[in-house]
Amino acid sequence: MPEQQNIEYKSSWHDDYLKWICGFANARGGQIFIGKDDIGNVVDVEDYKRLMDEIPNKIKNNMGITAEVNLLQEDGKHYIEIIVQPYSVPISLRGRYYYRSGSVKQELTGTSLNEFLLKRSGLTWDEVTEPRATFDDIDERSFRMYLEMSKEKDRLPDVEGLTMEEIFDKLRLTKNGELTRAAIILFGKDPRRFSTNAFVKIGRFKGDADLRFQDVEEGNLIVLLKNVLERLDHKYLTRSIEFKGMLRLEHSEYPIPALREMLLNALVHRKYMGSFIQIRVYDDKITIWNDGTLPEEITLESLKHVHSSYPRNPLIADVCFKGGLIDSWGRGTVRIIETCKEAGLPEPELTERDGGFLVTLFKDNLTKEQLVKLGLNARQIKAVQHVKERGKITNKEYQEMNEVSRNTASSELKELENEFGILINKGQGAGSFYELIAQ
Repeated sequence: MPEQQNIEYKSSWHDDYLKWICGFANARGGQIFIGKDDIGNVVDVEDYKRLMDEIPNKIKNNMGITAEVNLLQEDGKHYIEIIVQPYSVPISLRGRYYYRSGSVKQELTGTSLNEFLLKRSGLTWDEVTEPRATFDDIDERSFRMYLEMSKEKDRLPDVEGLTMEEIFDKLRLTKNGELTRAAIILFGKDPRRFSTNAFVKIGRFKGDADLRFQDVEEGNLIVLLKNVLERLDHKYLTRSIEFKGMLRLEHSEYPIPALREMLLNALVHRKYMGSFIQIRVYDDKITIWNDGTLPEEITLESLKHVHSSYPRNPLIADVCFKGGLIDSWGRGTVRIIETCKEAGLPEPELTERDGGFLVTLFKDNLTKEQLVKLGLNARQIKAVQHVKERGKITNKEYQEMNEVSRNTASSELKELENEFGILINKGQGAGSFYELIAQ
């Protein structure tokens, strides 16, 4: 059996492997086999008698926990099995904390360590109170906007006639009269006084590195949701215009509901002890990145379907749910994908990058990158690019462009029409040509 998330093989013992034991104890537990190679073959442990005494004592003395240590034998060769149970309290090794994630042992430091310690104490970052804050730091206008938004969904408890302080208590935004961090992020006048990176940075790029201009939006979650979308719409994105009779219709480059869902996802689920939210606008795509990777229970693939919800900031998420801003059924990413498909755009890309979560919307489903994903060969991609530039392509042009026979050109053009649904044949006989099906 090969190594797995909760199984580790070591040919011999080294005290450094106490870090692996600590990592298993802080995660979901696991087993370490001493005397096995990387694929699980027994290689024998000659000093097993000494190790059977030393390993349990080193685990107890260095971490204050116990582990089951068993001596096993196969074909006359000895090996040692160490079974580590998961612990509900944080376990440290000489003052350092380790965590098993996938098949990797990680040392927890900085924001990751703070988040881990809070979780083991039964708290999340947004539930902790902020002693420096008072109700003078709350933006009452933002709170009233929230109450107005919540009426349509009717998810709030009965707050008729209650003061703001009483409503905050009902929403669990205060503890013993003190405001929580969630209260500041959601409704604070200046959240950056208490959380330095509570802002959104927007940049317009030409290529990957050429920054043309940028903006920084500050404020609470309610303000950011409104102002960031307005900034994108008025300054960063263009609108196409068409007329139907006397009616003027404007179409955004990207579906506004998808952009709103992306921004809400980032605001609700980001690490507020980490970096700020970054929005990058390119010629052919837009990305939103927030600090904080996915919970262990969720995979990138599961985000494409309705999935269980594991919010990093459950108090912020709950208040947003009651206000009708989000739901709590794991459908946010599904809505982003479905909205883009309905608008005729490529499927959005969901990735984990640089310690965070990145969502990418593509404006053009006929870019070279998207055509490669569809399975077009190099000749067909060249032909589609030609049609995008010139408006049409003939069989003869395809032959000359790609240096192929008439039969090959006919076959590959028909694939673009019938299998890929990109081109459509117009005209008859010698005057026939292909153009984009959207035309």
